Amino acid sequence: MARPIKETPILYGEDARRFLERMKNPPKETKEERERRLKDYEAAIKMLKV
Repeated sequence: MARPIKETPILYGEDARRFLERMKNPPKETKEERERRLKDYEAAIKMLKV
């Protein structure tokens, strides 16, 4: 039987401010990074289908 999920902690003060700032401005992915990620994904899918 699965264990119950614990409550999510609430952020206060500076931690909350940093979290909100990161949610508003997520890191950007360059074209090269995206191509590399998709290439790696396709390779992983091929390995799973064998």
